[in-house]
Amino acid sequence: MTVCLLLLSAVAVTAAVPVPRALTRAEWPEREPVVALWVWQCLVATVLLCCLTALVLGAAAVFHTVRAQVFATAPPAVTEAYDLSAAPPWAAALTLLLACGAAWTTAMLARELVEARRRRGQTRAHLRERAPELPAGLPSARGPLLVLEDEYPDAWWMPGNPPQLIVTTGALHRLTSHQLDAVLTHERGHARAHHDWLLHLSTALATGFPRIPLFSHFCDQTHRLVELAADDTASRRCGHLTTALALIELNQHRGVLSCASSHRLLGERVDRLLEPPPRLGRRHRALTTVVAALVPLLPLLIAFAPGLNALA
Repeated sequence: MTVCLLLLSAVAVTAAVPVPRALTRAEWPEREPVVALWVWQCLVATVLLCCLTALVLGAAAVFHTVRAQVFATAPPAVTEAYDLSAAPPWAAALTLLLACGAAWTTAMLARELVEARRRRGQTRAHLRERAPELPAGLPSARGPLLVLEDEYPDAWWMPGNPPQLIVTTGALHRLTSHQLDAVLTHERGHARAHHDWLLHLSTALATGFPRIPLFSHFCDQTHRLVELAADDTASRRCGHLTTALALIELNQHRGVLSCASSHRLLGERVDRLLEPPPRLGRRHRALTTVVAALVPLLPLLIAFAPGLNALA
């Protein structure tokens, strides 16, 4: 059992500190934002699974009731293989620490979801007061739209059931038909991929554990990569140039081409659309996806290894 806890701790620390730092310096995520999002999710899943399996093993070693529940159907040889009776003195402290971490993570996730739902409700109520009737000339094929009277061009999506697309009259007047299609396709890309759940998860983990590099980088990179992924969705349908021009027209009043840190991502997105980076080959993309999917299995293999050896 001691070896399992040490291996789980080593995998968790590796996935939480050096790997995310190396991933943020890599160039390929800009070319494949969807694959990069998958890799980040697999890293987070690996750390969470390591902590969860270590918590279960530690609790089984410290508390006889938990041990009886976890190994209730296991053969005696499997229970003996874990050697739970000879738990190290630090197992109790580690179990308590992991239990507190699990409770804190659950609280942060619940808080983020409750706050997001509250903000969404307030925003919907505010929009219902501001929204005029949808112009009759706007094709209904573009999906459910909420048009706001505003001189500044803007468009965004609001999660919900169903997701709501919001566009201002300034955007309708300033953007061409093709540019408007690109903007709406971008926003629908967010809705179809359920990017709001990723954003909530990354924000909750970064808020709860700001000193852990994986979670802070996961939050920053998620906010960046979801925009790149939605840009790719729009550019595949409407073209890179049309999407770039729509992005410029939509954000020109915000200083899209300025060097300010708050607008730097907008400038990077425009440059990326005007000069699309070379994409990974299909085999490379598939290999990266498969390897990333296998990484979260490491904690399970480590946890089940003593039992499998005993059965063999």
